[in-house]
Amino acid sequence: MNQFPYVFFLGIGGIGMSALARWFRANGHQVSGYDKTETPLTRALTAEGIAIHYADAVENIPAEIRENRAQTLVVLTPAIPADSLEWAWLRAEGYDIRKRSQVLGVLTQGRYTIAVAGTHGKTTTSSMVAHLLHHAGVDCGAFLGGISVNLGSNLLLPGSSAVSFSLPSDNQKEDAENEASADDGKLKLTAQVPIVVEADEYDRSFLTLFPDVAIVTSTDADHLDIYGNQSALIDSFRQFVAQIKPGGTLLLNHTADASVAAAVPPGTRVIRYGLSPEQGPELYAANITAEGHRFHFDLHRPESTVPGLELAVPGFHNVENMLAAAAVAQLQGVGEEPLRAGVAAYRGVKRRFEFVVTAPENVYLDDYAHHPREIEAFLRSVRALYPTKRLRVIFQPHLFTRTRDFAAGFSKSLSIADEVFLLDIYPAREKPLPGVNSEMLLAEITAPTKALVTKEQALAAAQTDTSFDVLATVGAGDIDTLVPQLKLILTERWK
Repeated sequence: MNQFPYVFFLGIGGIGMSALARWFRANGHQVSGYDKTETPLTRALTAEGIAIHYADAVENIPAEIRENRAQTLVVLTPAIPADSLEWAWLRAEGYDIRKRSQVLGVLTQGRYTIAVAGTHGKTTTSSMVAHLLHHAGVDCGAFLGGISVNLGSNLLLPGSSAVSFSLPSDNQKEDAENEASADDGKLKLTAQVPIVVEADEYDRSFLTLFPDVAIVTSTDADHLDIYGNQSALIDSFRQFVAQIKPGGTLLLNHTADASVAAAVPPGTRVIRYGLSPEQGPELYAANITAEGHRFHFDLHRPESTVPGLELAVPGFHNVENMLAAAAVAQLQGVGEEPLRAGVAAYRGVKRRFEFVVTAPENVYLDDYAHHPREIEAFLRSVRALYPTKRLRVIFQPHLFTRTRDFAAGFSKSLSIADEVFLLDIYPAREKPLPGVNSEMLLAEITAPTKALVTKEQALAAAQTDTSFDVLATVGAGDIDTLVPQLKLILTERWK
């Protein structure tokens, strides 16, 4: 990558794209990019010295990019639409254009790689792995698919005691580690330093990776617009684990398709994990108890037991994610006491079971869940924490194809709530599909109260309606733009 002094990103505001943009800038490249929407993340990139424009027009591409074709690398996200004017011009002019996954594959090639895959849970689990290693003093790097609250970033640079870049956010809690005041050290990608990466199954992106250690958190049906059916998706996961390096390790969730384990290369160790021994895994949690927002459990492996772990991020699914992350940390030599301290210090990922407002009798949470199983896991955990409270959920479906393919599952999982407010579908990269809308979910939801609302109506209801005790905003689109406004409203109401 050193042959390209200039790097231009199409879709620079994506969470994975922005981590790469930060890496290139840290390593002395001149970085710029386009995105269709200004967000807190793109504003943070701009503050770090990266030029970003928001109108799709060739004349907006920086002059140094237009004048230095041979010295420019263009990084593309699959979310960029096919009719993009800038993409069309760059193709016609013969620029070196590579997908984000291809670039990540090059950066990790020949280096010790810990790759976390799965249709859900991969962002949280990869952030846990990076945090546990970093907290224990293991030199490592990480490209994450979310903003780690502990690290204050989606990028961890090796060779430094802290992260070089942070996203300004009120989510930096006072009890988080003081890890976000770093130097400008380079990301020293050496064969010895572990690199933690989120391995994305969308568009088969993870097939550019050849990990030493892989985690597969789930193989539930998703991205059927790409795969067509779940069998094709599982085949892709089989291809991914077949690329584990000789002598490597696969940690496989007990719910994943059994055929995935059979695809690993000879000599690869396979460790199945799950919440309890009744589920059949060899890595499991025991003595799980919840006290307030904290979960306590013991970690059991065939070789050893680590008792008395305390996780401050609630949710049974997060206990399961931490099992895999802790096992990987142990593989990297992290001992029992540093592991116990690291688990206790973990503070989560922005928009993953995030406590936005906490009052004596009321709570407002925000979560990125956008698949029926994710929503079910999140809402069941909320119910376990607040069994007597009235729960309102504001949900924004993500993608027309996903809504069409999993409509029944969405309706069933959302019915866990007492009140469900549905926003319009967030289209992202897709065009509307005839007959596919939020109303098709509403008809099958069995919650006592349900309604289709606009963002404005959701805000107004939060201000005037006292029927709910716990509020949750859920979804992967732009529903997060409601969070600061809801925080202001509910902080004032519940003080």
